[in-house]
Amino acid sequence: MDKKVKRYYQLKQKHKEIEQELAVLRSEIMNHCAEQDVSDLEFGSYKVKIVRQERKEYDDKKLFESLPDPEVWRMLSKPDSSKIASLIKLNVISEDRIKDTFSVKNIILLQVDKK
Repeated sequence: MDKKVKRYYQLKQKHKEIEQELAVLRSEIMNHCAEQDVSDLEFGSYKVKIVRQERKEYDDKKLFESLPDPEVWRMLSKPDSSKIASLIKLNVISEDRIKDTFSVKNIILLQVDKK
């Protein structure tokens, strides 16, 4: 068991190092794309793509206050965008009713694939 614990620790340290290096590389690639004002690039046999997304981040208190029935809150347990979207689609709650309960967060994803 001592060897397993030691190996686990070593791998976690390596994982942290890899995550840090990935963050630096991601930043450099994103900056390069921004400087070139492009969202798609090819480098040798690699293809880089910048994908922009919007994500809703709900305010628990505002969402709870906007729901018609406390039972609906139990169905959510905590704000989950996909569950909330399902409840809207099923007409359990209306999108208009919860319009002031979230903020939209813009997310930028970096995708690198091999051709």
